[in-house]
Amino acid sequence: MEAIRRFEVLEEGAGVRMDKYLSGVLPEFSRSYLQRLIQEGRVSLNGCPVRAKDKAVPGAVVELEVPEAEEPEIEPEDLPLKILYEDRDVILVNKPKGMVVHPAAGHTSGTLVNALLYHCRGELSGINGVLRPGIVHRIDRDTTGVLVACKNDQAHNCLAKQLKEHTVTRSYRAVVWGNIKEDEGTVDAPIGRHPTDRKKMAVVSSGGREAVTHYRVLERFGNCTYIECRLETGRTHQIRVHMTSIGHPLLGDEVYGRVKAPFRLEGQTLHAMTLGFIHPSRGEYMEFEAPLPEYFARLLEVLRQ
Repeated sequence: MEAIRRFEVLEEGAGVRMDKYLSGVLPEFSRSYLQRLIQEGRVSLNGCPVRAKDKAVPGAVVELEVPEAEEPEIEPEDLPLKILYEDRDVILVNKPKGMVVHPAAGHTSGTLVNALLYHCRGELSGINGVLRPGIVHRIDRDTTGVLVACKNDQAHNCLAKQLKEHTVTRSYRAVVWGNIKEDEGTVDAPIGRHPTDRKKMAVVSSGGREAVTHYRVLERFGNCTYIECRLETGRTHQIRVHMTSIGHPLLGDEVYGRVKAPFRLEGQTLHAMTLGFIHPSRGEYMEFEAPLPEYFARLLEVLRQ
C-alpha cells in the first residue's frame, strides 16, 4: 500500500531542482531514492509529473507517492560467532570489525543477524521485525565488542526497558587524537542529524536527543590518548560525535576524524568492552566483557614505544 505525501513548495524553494528541494524538505529519504521515485512517475507538481531537473515553484502542490517498504527475507548463514554467553533468553557475542549488525541497503548478507538466525535456529525475538530479529541495541560496523541479542519477546522487552531507563552498563575503549588535559569528564550534548550531511550525526542546538558520555583517561601517548567511555544514552555514533565535539576525534574515524591515522586501521578505534544488565529471567545483575581485538592491542603496543 502506498503512502501519499502532499505539501506546498515554500518560497525558499524557488528555482531549486526538484530532486534537491525534495531531499532538503524530506531528510528521511536519500536524494537517490527521491530521484528514483521521480523517474517512476511517483512525484507530481500541481498534478503534472516532474523530472529531477525541473525547478520547484513556490506555492505549487507537491504530491509524492511512497511505496510500502518491502522487507526482504533474511537468510540464515553459517558464519563464525564469538559467543561470550548464551542461555534460553539471551546470547552475547563479541562482534568483529567489519561486520554489520543487521541487514540494510548494500548489506543484505554477512550480517550478525544472518549469523544469529542460523545459530539460534530462528529462536529470536520478533519485536523489531524480520530485518532485526533479536536486536535490542547495535554497534557500528567498524566497532568491535560485546553485543546482546534476545531470544524471546519477554527478554527483549526487559532489556529495552533497562536501556530506556539508562540502567545498562556500557563501557567502551577508544584511542583519540590529542592529549586530553583533564583525567576525566562528561560530554552532555544533544545529538541529531547533521544539518547539511544527512549521513552524519552531530551535536545540535535544537531538535536533538539527549546524549551523555562519561570519559576517563587510561593512558597518554603525547599526541594520542587511550580512554574509557561510559554511556548513559545510546545515540547513533554517540562516542564518535561527542569526542569529536570536544576536539578529540577517534583514530581511524574516516567520517568524523580530521586527520588520517599513520597506522593501518580499518575504521575507528572503538571497542565495546563491557555490557552489564539485570538478567530478564534470573533477576540478577550480570556483566560480560569482550577482550580487546588483536589490532587494538597491537596499536597500544606501538603507541607505548
